[in-house]
Amino acid sequence: MNRGIFFVALLLALQTTNGQAQTVTAVTDFDLNQYVGKWYEIARFPNKFQKQCVADVMATYVKRTDGDVDVINRCKNAAGAIEEAVGQGRVPDPGTKAKLKVRFAPRWLSWLPTVWADYWVVDIAPDYSYAAVGDPTKKYLWILARKKEIADPVYQALMKRLANQGFDTSQLVLTPQDGLK
Repeated sequence: MNRGIFFVALLLALQTTNGQAQTVTAVTDFDLNQYVGKWYEIARFPNKFQKQCVADVMATYVKRTDGDVDVINRCKNAAGAIEEAVGQGRVPDPGTKAKLKVRFAPRWLSWLPTVWADYWVVDIAPDYSYAAVGDPTKKYLWILARKKEIADPVYQALMKRLANQGFDTSQLVLTPQDGLK
């Protein structure tokens, strides 16, 4: 390997904020039973699979008898119609319960590892009133809450914690919540 390329790669790997490594970590004390239920999307990083969603984005997680979770995502598109995507979440390692894998591909493709995406709960309120979900590459980030809004001081403190994990919170786009039930 060319030494110049090696050092550039090393510098990128060692990027820091306030002297701390910018690594994504999932929460350690996570209870999936408390997490299930309805969540409103407060903000998200723009992504291709939600580009049609202009408002009222919400997710509902339902615990299944096999221990996995049904994931039902709904949103309002620009025409005012409701769109829905149904997927499945699983905890591949019970030792790290906040590191889930989620798929929206058809069940018959579930044997392919590439259809399962990382879904890490990287921050959560002690009372499970809000959560931040991302992935280890920092390409995806969602801010979720049980209510349609989060108090600004709570949101700003969350932004600082996410920035300390290396997320570029300036990329977050706020989600209008007009009234999807």
